[in-house]
Amino acid sequence: MIETTHAIGILVFIGFLFSIVVHECAHGLVAHWLGDDTALRLGRITLNPLPHIDPFMSLVLPLVLYMAHAPIFGGAKPVPVVAYNLNHPRRDMMWVAWAGPVSNILLAVGFALAGNLIFFVAKIDPGLGQSLLQVLVQLVVVNLLLAGFNLIPVPPLDGSRILAGLLSPEMAAPLVRLEPYGFLIVGLLVFTGATSHLLAPVYVVAHWFLRTLIFAL
Repeated sequence: MIETTHAIGILVFIGFLFSIVVHECAHGLVAHWLGDDTALRLGRITLNPLPHIDPFMSLVLPLVLYMAHAPIFGGAKPVPVVAYNLNHPRRDMMWVAWAGPVSNILLAVGFALAGNLIFFVAKIDPGLGQSLLQVLVQLVVVNLLLAGFNLIPVPPLDGSRILAGLLSPEMAAPLVRLEPYGFLIVGLLVFTGATSHLLAPVYVVAHWFLRTLIFAL
């Protein structure tokens, strides 16, 4: 029989996979709406997790963080977007980039509101209610971390696309040139612990979400 803590961990991990799939689908869907059907043609606008899974970012990193009792976050294979297919490439790339973090914020709201249903579960089975509440609380935090992490303005994260869309082409050029080194920079941020400081405000937002939206707490 699976221990309660392991069952909670498995449910949170499943919720994490669902959240990163929704994140990537949001990118592909908005790109499709704005003129680029690359993601649609490649079968990436789907809730089936298989086309989206990146072995390291989707599996290894979150599992390592879970075993280290650290907050779970990671990512999926980026949805391909051909900027020149978009109606207004610079502006529309910014909207495509925003779609991912916004989808995670909306999921955090959804999981938080679902937490109010725990009140009814707890009346029948207090132990189950408490366990499910832990799952939903962690999924709220996970989704806000995903949104916050992706808003860091370092290529290839969404924040860099948003910042590039706000800057003039001349000012955005140095940021774009960082793209080949982006994963190295992101890796250094993660493994040096710099992301913990960058994402500290996320926990303040998460606390507000939980206290404001989960009335059962």
